Amino acid sequence: MNDKGTVITIIGAGNMGSAILAGIIREGLTAPENVRTADKHEARLQELQAEYGITPFTDNRQAIESADVVILCIKPQHLKYVLQDLDNRLPKKTLVISIVAGVPLAVLAEGLNHGCIIRTMPNTPAQIGEGITVWTATEEVSAHQMELAKNILLAFGEEVQVTEEHFLDMATALSGSGPAYVFLFMEAMIDAGVHLGFPRNVAEKLVAQTLRGSVNYYEAMKEHPAELRNDVTSPGGTSAAALYYLERAGFRTAIARAIWAAYERSVELGQGQVLRNPEK
Repeated sequence: MNDKGTVITIIGAGNMGSAILAGIIREGLTAPENVRTADKHEARLQELQAEYGITPFTDNRQAIESADVVILCIKPQHLKYVLQDLDNRLPKKTLVISIVAGVPLAVLAEGLNHGCIIRTMPNTPAQIGEGITVWTATEEVSAHQMELAKNILLAFGEEVQVTEEHFLDMATALSGSGPAYVFLFMEAMIDAGVHLGFPRNVAEKLVAQTLRGSVNYYEAMKEHPAELRNDVTSPGGTSAAALYYLERAGFRTAIARAIWAAYERSVELGQGQVLRNPEK
């Protein structure tokens, strides 16, 4: 669904905002001049204008005028100021897409005095077009807007729509924070390789390609990970010895508990956002 007349406003020109902008332009979802980017850093806006031909704004209120879609790409600590800027100023037809972590739909709806909202949970690989975004929508979002939102999210990776908002907290723990777990695992493997005697650059290359190849192999084979693990675990072999040690060390339990802790923290942060919602 490519409508060159769709006006899209991105509030926040940080890493994620810039990644979303790049994806929208790359996929041709609208004409570059119909993409507005609002940020307080004028130098950054000028860079984006020169690179993509977008329309820059330093005033959030001006940036949202007549916008069909407004994407909130800001840090949670900056949300209250943006809510104050936009409160009761959005046309009813405007779709708001939020990537603000941990902020419930109810807080966004109350702070904006607006009902047509989609809440998302992307992850950092979205910055290179390889993200996964979980999202949910309010009842006011139309079927056309759902399709438009889906195409925007696909511009920087894959997407999964859920019908209940509490799945967003689960996604925060599993896929949102997931890259951090993977990077820690990579770091541990690389350090182990260095301890064995590999030069660090060689260890890094071996680990990165092993992870990349393993994921690609899993997707190509379409088998359960346990089956693939069994395939590379010979009786009495090196993999069996390593896996036995990981199981004794509580590897699975540590991963499960870590993800559960992230989930609980996501819920806590969401409740905190409700308490810190700006007064009307």
